[in-house]
This record gives sequence, structure tokens and C-alpha cells, in this order.
Amino acid sequence: MSAANVTLRLLDKADKEILKLPRTVKGAIYDFQHKFKASPGSSGLRLKQLSGHTRLWSARISDDYRALLLRLADDDWLIVSVKHRKDVYANLDRLAYGVNPVTGGLEYVDLQVVEESVVRRLLPPEAPQAPEVQAPAPAPAPAPVEQPPVSAPLFAHFTDEQLTDLGVAQPLLPVVRTLTTEEQLLGLIEYAPQLTGEVLLSLFDGKSYDDVLDQITAPVAAPEPVDTEDFQAAAERPATMVTTTDEALREALEGGNFGRWKVFLHPTQAKLVERDYSGPARVGGGPGTGKTIVALHRVKHLASQLPPGRTKPVLLTTYNKNLAADLRARLLELGGEELLARVEISHVDQLALRVVREAEPGSSKQTIDDNQALREWRAMLDELDETGWDAEFLHDEWTQVILGQAVTSRTDYFRARRAGRGRNVTRLERAEIWQLTERFAQRLDGLGRQTWAQVAERAARLEIEREQRIEAVERQREEAGGLDNIHLQDSSAGRLRPRYRHIVVDEAQDLQPGHWKMLRAMVRRDRNDIFLVGDTHQRIYSSQVTLGSLGVNIRGRSAKLSLSYRTTRQILGSALGVLSGEAFDDLDGNEENLAGYRSVLSGGLPALHPHVDWEAEREGIAALIAAWDDIPLEQIGICVPTNAMAQEAAYSLAQFGIRAIEIGPDGPRGDEGVHIGTMFRFKGLEYQRMIIAGVAQGLVPREAVLRLKSVDALRHRRELQRARSLLFVAATRARDSLHIFWHGTPSEFLKPLLTPGSRD
Repeated sequence: MSAANVTLRLLDKADKEILKLPRTVKGAIYDFQHKFKASPGSSGLRLKQLSGHTRLWSARISDDYRALLLRLADDDWLIVSVKHRKDVYANLDRLAYGVNPVTGGLEYVDLQVVEESVVRRLLPPEAPQAPEVQAPAPAPAPAPVEQPPVSAPLFAHFTDEQLTDLGVAQPLLPVVRTLTTEEQLLGLIEYAPQLTGEVLLSLFDGKSYDDVLDQITAPVAAPEPVDTEDFQAAAERPATMVTTTDEALREALEGGNFGRWKVFLHPTQAKLVERDYSGPARVGGGPGTGKTIVALHRVKHLASQLPPGRTKPVLLTTYNKNLAADLRARLLELGGEELLARVEISHVDQLALRVVREAEPGSSKQTIDDNQALREWRAMLDELDETGWDAEFLHDEWTQVILGQAVTSRTDYFRARRAGRGRNVTRLERAEIWQLTERFAQRLDGLGRQTWAQVAERAARLEIEREQRIEAVERQREEAGGLDNIHLQDSSAGRLRPRYRHIVVDEAQDLQPGHWKMLRAMVRRDRNDIFLVGDTHQRIYSSQVTLGSLGVNIRGRSAKLSLSYRTTRQILGSALGVLSGEAFDDLDGNEENLAGYRSVLSGGLPALHPHVDWEAEREGIAALIAAWDDIPLEQIGICVPTNAMAQEAAYSLAQFGIRAIEIGPDGPRGDEGVHIGTMFRFKGLEYQRMIIAGVAQGLVPREAVLRLKSVDALRHRRELQRARSLLFVAATRARDSLHIFWHGTPSEFLKPLLTPGSRD
């Protein structure tokens, strides 16, 4: 056996098993990795084929532990498990492996481990676990009153052929046939191949065979006929989630949530990352489905296709500063400084401001946020004694219609579309609005201020003009037989070329029209030009766009992720209840839904904590956290409706000796302590335990939103949807547990959680 080109990989389920082992064993695995690749036949490794298996071998890691390896080809090996030596060599027929005929991926199952996990779920909580045995001992005479009721098998309505056609691992079918409870099913899924778990849970949740085939199986099915004997080809398919390099193996063994993401991508994610698109493409999906991970891997993939150079032709952008900082940190972890050297990372407002400052280097205007702009609107309306219009309506009209559509004249505003803006306005009212917005723009100009929406609109116009000049140069070059017009090029100081070759956008649902126009003009209309990920169910700002109308045509190039890796099934179901009755767009004028959105993680239902007033609520939160001594404080998040409530909650925690850290515009302001912030601040974050406080009517949604119902029904519905989305975002930050607090009357959004039987 050759030692020069030995390949050693790790199957994705094996790394989870290894992470549970003692630290000394993990260290021994690193040594084993290098020794095996140097000389698999070394006597110290004791490599030997297991009896009755043609491909399964064992090798010594330490005195007590052995690696189980599949031999894919002569010098190509795959670690499928690491076990104590006493658990390796008995009952070898329990070890099942093969190539899934649907996905073409490699699968490995220890049937004894699966069966024991299922049996454990039958025991009542107080009962001791049955001892490990090779075969069940004869049962004593049964006591009828102690027997559990006989339940029908969960999957009796599906044939073996149907289950295998959906991708269920064939060796597990006998165990699947014994399942009668959800607990048993979860016991099987803990150790089953991932697709098997996804399929069985979806069928258990009531999805039809056709829905599961379409939503879960088809996206990961192999595009070509599968040779179930070709293990090496199977290892190369996206359906086989394995490491491929020494560095990837090390990352997987070190563990950590992002460490796994760097190595193991779900087959659906891998396909989206590596696909060649004929134009702009979009990936949607609910919270925790790995959209941002796909975006980061897409950036790495695009950068790997670039010719050598020192420029940064790939742009990675998102809607705010702290998310951009997080993307930078994660991209650095994914690809190191070499990858960062070819990628520009900037939040979209910063990018727009840079474009404007390049064009207007002498400008010293201060850029203000929406809250500051609203204060200026109110001040102006007070000075004018104007009571017919409220500041929020005028600000949104100016931002979304006038600036969003680059309206520059009163006549154009009379013709502007106002889809989704709420109340209809007459021609006379439009004239009044136009006059007020002109005065407001003049007011800001006189104060030396500008809003971010103004910056985005100005940057878009500048980039569109620049794009037009580039096109003019290229037409001139074609007409001149490939020769440059020196004078035309000189007028742009030699910079007349598209700024980027590829643009990747994270959290795309929260960008404004001006942002999209600017980005569209920054990259040549070509293959793989724009790649965006986002979920309109998580839109936390009021801007709603139709990408096709802004030159970003994603028709036919949209895909959706539906497996949540963060949130448990119980929390997910409750969070989806918050959105009940609402319709969401897909960024291109059609309706979006979360069909197929699911999780294979299981935990407790969200805990509900009613209190008489806000002070009692804060004391209840502090008492709850004081009882949690098993996790770091920074793994606890507290989400509240307002900044003032965040400060009050932090003060109450301090009274109990619990340190709290505020989440600001740039992220958490410190390292150690409970994280506290408004719902807006929690976007993109996740916590082991999540507390949402102040979920009371009048706070969630705000009283001002409720008052809109009688004066502007359409705007009321839109703001109500945005408030639901904010609560949905907050709830889906939770990994293990979710606690919801309120005082007084609970929010109307909690009705699905409070209705008896609704959370069963």
C-alpha cells in the first residue's frame, strides 16, 4: 500500500462522536491522522480488515481507542467512527454502510447504537437505563397495569419502497418499522444519516409523500444514475459530507458551531455555492438554515476562480455595520488573509457614502439616521403648525417613493407608483407632500445634514452615470476596432471599468431601492454577477422592493433552504405561529412562504412568564438567570421592545449581581455578561437561551401601530407585519430554550402560544 498519496477524510457524523471523547483522545486522533497518512501499514497502527466486511477496517488510535475506516480505494480512506476497543469487534454485522441510491452519497450506521437509542426513549425519566447486552433477556411475567398502550407504527402507511425512494437508509428500515412514538423517532434520528432524519420527521409532521419528495429529496438527489459499488465516486458527491484536507480535518475535530460549517455543507447548500448562474441569483430560507454560511462559501468559491492579482473584485455586503464586521470575522476564519485580500467587505451604507465622497470630496455633511430624521420632521411640522400629516408617514413617503424611485420633479411625483404605501393620496395631497419634502430637504441642507436614504439615492445616480460612461467607452472601442479613445479614458483618470466582478449580498431583504440601483451599476451584467441571500419573513425595515424593476432579474434563479440548524422543532413551531395569517413577498413581486421549513433538533416548548407589571417582570428575569449556573452569561440574550427598557432591565440585573452588556450598532459592547438589546439589534445573532421580555399589547406591537387601524388600514397591516417579523426574528435567535415574558395584557401575536392545545 502506497504511503505517498494517502487520502484520509472524516465523515460528518463521526466528528460529532469525536467531540464527545476525552481531550486526550482527541489529541491522539491528531497524531493518528499524520501517522496514518505517512504510513498506513505501520505496525503501530495495527490496521486490519474487520471480519465479514470487504471495506471496513480498524486502526489503533491509542491503547483504548480505535478508528473505524472505510477503504474507498487503494489509498483513499474515510473515518466513519471512533470507538473504545471493547465496542469495536463484537457483533460486526451491526455495522452497515453503503452508497445511497437516491443521493449517491456514502452512509454509515451502527445499528446497535441506533436500536439502543430508540429503546432508551421508551424508559420513563426515573427508570434506570437497561444495561448493554448482545440480545434481550427473557422478559418476566408482565404486569398488565404497567404496560404502555399499544400504538400503531408511525410509518405504517408508507411502503419500504416509498421510504427508500425518499432516501431513507435501507439498513434502518427494520428499526423504522418498530417506531410508535415521537420520542423513539428522535432517538433514531440522533444517529441516522441526515437525509433519513429529515424525511422521517417530515412524514411524521404530516407532509405527504409528494411534498417530501419535492421539498427534501429532490434537491439532494444525484443528477446522474448512481453506481452503488463505486465508493470513491460517492465520496466526491455533495451528498457525502466529508473533510477533504488536513486543515479541514483539524477544523472539524476542534469543533465549535462555525468550525463545522467551514467543513460540512449540506448537499443542497454545496450545490448552491458551486453552481454557475447565468445572472443574478437568490437563496432564501428561514432563520438558521445557513443562508449566511452559503453566502460566505459562495464568496470563497468566486474568489478561487479569479485570476492571480492584488485587486478586490468580489464585494461582500449587508445592511448594517455590526453584521459586516461579523461577516469579515467569519470570512477570515473561513479562508484566512489570502481570501480577505481579494474581497471587499463593507456595509451598504458605508459603500454608498464612499461613492458620494469620491464625487464630492469637499462635502462635510453629517449623515443622520432615521430617528434623527424623524425628530427634524417633527420640528419642521411644529414650526409650520402643520397638523394634517404625521412625521412617520412623510418620512416613509419621501424615503420609499421620492428617493426610492429617484423622483426629481413635482410632475414625476404625480406619476410615481405608491404600491404598498397605505392610504391613497389625491393630486392635491401629492402637491402638499411634494412641497413639504422639498422644504425638508432644504432644511437638512441648511443644517449640513443628509439621511442615509439620500446618500443611497445619490450614490445610485453616480454609479449609473459611471456605468453609462463605461458603456460609451466600450462602444467607442468596438467602433475603433479595439483601440481605446485616450481622451475619453483620461477623463476618468483611468478608472473607467466596473468596480466589481461579483457581488454577494447578505440579509438582502433589508436593502433599499437606492442600494440595489447602486449595486446593479457596480458590476457588469454577466454570469454570476450578483448573488443574494435573505428572508422576507425577517424584514425589520419598512422598505419593500421588487428586484426585477431595479435591474436585478432573479427569475428562474431562486432557491430556498428549509432545514434549520439552530432552532428546535418546538421553538420553530411557536415562532411560525407568530407569523400566522401574514403574506410575504419574495423580493420579486411574488408571494414567499416557508413550506418545508423544519428542524431535526428537539427540546422543550417555549416557557411563558406572565407578570403584573414591568418591575415584577424584570425581577422574574433576574431570578431566572440567577438560577442558570450551567452556561456562560454571554450565551444568554434578553430582547426588549425599547432602548429604555433595555437600560431598565440591565439595572435590575445589576441589583442581582448579574453583569449585562448592551448590544449597540456595532454589536455587543463587551465580552462577558448577558446580552441585552432591542429586537432590531438581535438580527444575525444567536444564543443558547433566549429571553424576550415586554411582549405586551401596546409594546409589541407599539401603541402607535395599533392607532393606525382607524386612519390608514393598509399602513396598519404593513406595520403589523413588520412587528410580527421582529418578534419572529427574536424568537428564532434561540438554540436550546426560549422564555417569553410580559406584563398586563399579552401581545396579540402570542395568541397561538396561549391557546390550549395549540402547542401540542
